[in-house]
Amino acid sequence: MMTARLAIAATLAALLITGPAALAQTATKPSESIWKPAPTPPGGVAWAVLEAATEDPAAAKAGAMKPLYPATVKSLAGKRVKINGYMLPLGKGANQSHFVLLAYPPDCPFHLNPGPQQFIEVKVASAIPMNYDVRTIEGTLQLAGGDGAGVFYKISDGKEM
Repeated sequence: MMTARLAIAATLAALLITGPAALAQTATKPSESIWKPAPTPPGGVAWAVLEAATEDPAAAKAGAMKPLYPATVKSLAGKRVKINGYMLPLGKGANQSHFVLLAYPPDCPFHLNPGPQQFIEVKVASAIPMNYDVRTIEGTLQLAGGDGAGVFYKISDGKEM
């Protein structure tokens, strides 16, 4: 009798433990777009290239964030590049001239805090309308990060394509 009660208790415990997991498996899957960076535009730079930069561990120990750029990224310094991304405004208003271009959608709960390899600070001469669609930006890529502030990439002469 005691063995039967232990078996029932064990079964109930297992159901309580696995119940939420079983419910989670039946939940609606989020959009697959949140698991991938913005697509590469024709003739453009893939986010995978920029994401190859790493943080300097010696600088991190000192409390700073400085980049270590691989050769593929260094070869893009000072060159006109085209890249797709998601606009994150830095100001108020329907049009933006200074914003961050993100690799991943800003509404993804797993990418709310992008790493410095996953965004570009962008300034454009003519303000562009704010929206959360994939945008194509072209401009001269600057390798930043020498100041330890955590911005690895900038485009100061950008334009929307």
